[in-house]
Amino acid sequence: MILEVAILHIKKGWSKDFEISFNVAQKIIASKNGYVSHQLKKCIEQEDKYILLVNWNTIEDHEVGFRKSPEYQDWKALLHHYYEPFPIVEHYK
Repeated sequence: MILEVAILHIKKGWSKDFEISFNVAQKIIASKNGYVSHQLKKCIEQEDKYILLVNWNTIEDHEVGFRKSPEYQDWKALLHHYYEPFPIVEHYK
């Protein structure tokens, strides 16, 4: 199993809107082949910061199966405009 880790810095004051959009977007990621589970955690010390942890069966399930899917465009449209700066995504085994 592979753990995808992304630190999400949300534009100041947009956290509530981000959470509403993420609630919709999480259904997209959960529907993809190779998806196992995810957690979105809000930072205690920094108001507009989150960590996203997603478990995948393989790195290809994330990098190819999800990111190259048509549904990724919906994910992107729902979430990417909230990030500042854009998150670095890393994978762990």
